[in-house]
Amino acid sequence: MKPTDFSRYISDFLSRYLTDERGASINTINAYRDTFVLLLNFMETQQQIKLEKLTLKDIDKNTVIAFLEWIQSKRGCSVATRNLRLAAIHSFYRYLQYQNLDVIYECQKILAIKSKKLPKETMVYLTVEGIKSLLKQPDTTTKRGRRDLALLSLMYDTGARVQEIIDLTPSMLHLGSPSSIKIIGKGDKARLVPMIEAQTVHLNNYIREYQMDRPEKMLHPLFTNSRKEKLTRSGITYILRKYVINARKTDPSVIPKNMSCHSLRHSKAMHLLQAGVNLVYIRDILGHVSIQTTEIYARADSKQKRLALEKAYVDVSPKEEPDWANNQNLIDWLKKF
Repeated sequence: MKPTDFSRYISDFLSRYLTDERGASINTINAYRDTFVLLLNFMETQQQIKLEKLTLKDIDKNTVIAFLEWIQSKRGCSVATRNLRLAAIHSFYRYLQYQNLDVIYECQKILAIKSKKLPKETMVYLTVEGIKSLLKQPDTTTKRGRRDLALLSLMYDTGARVQEIIDLTPSMLHLGSPSSIKIIGKGDKARLVPMIEAQTVHLNNYIREYQMDRPEKMLHPLFTNSRKEKLTRSGITYILRKYVINARKTDPSVIPKNMSCHSLRHSKAMHLLQAGVNLVYIRDILGHVSIQTTEIYARADSKQKRLALEKAYVDVSPKEEPDWANNQNLIDWLKKF
């Protein structure tokens, strides 16, 4: 069976172009791959086109729009996920328009598809009391509970993204004095995040108990499941959700709704800001490219706004009752008005 033009170009895009020419990270390649797995599923099940016969002409602007609507309506994907899938498709068609001039017009029509506007959501984060309540939940009399405490503590202490925690290995830790952790962020950019001794207590205990300091484990995943496999996003989300539910039963006032793993990152940033840490340092700890991204925490922090208003407040209101308040004739006239 002769390969189709679509299969040839998508294989080159994923296996050569992204790695050799773009230098894309493994996470980016995996995300793009997942997008096209979904697209192929859509073409086969919804468009009734067999994969071995799928060509570039079978996918036009209307097909892509139908696919995006399908993943939202049938698969329950969020607007953010829809936009990520569209970004992957755009990347492929930007590549394709230079590889095959015969389809450049259709490529440009697909590239003209706009991302959906994301609804502005309130940033969800915990107070210091909320973090304390959450970290009290793991059962530290069990090995699994001690692992979960080390995991959640590290997520909060470093403000790391979920994928950054997943990708950690023992070799990326320096728990001497001073302690620090190397985090590989978006675009494979590395950053060093300093840690104080109090932050490393649970992590040190975990490493000793699980023997993660042995030479042969230096490049193994730092956190694993019961099968010794690297934790996944869904696995970490499950762990967090379990303790969020328990903490909310104990003290619902300090555990907000719609908690996610990213809420721990938001919480760390807000607590650093409230402690007076410069936004530049917060940017570097979180691994933001621009200080403008970090400024969202300053805009979201109602406590800081209130303190600023209280500090700048000048009392200009009159202390005495106005003259008309004691003018009985005027009051009588107003009552009759």
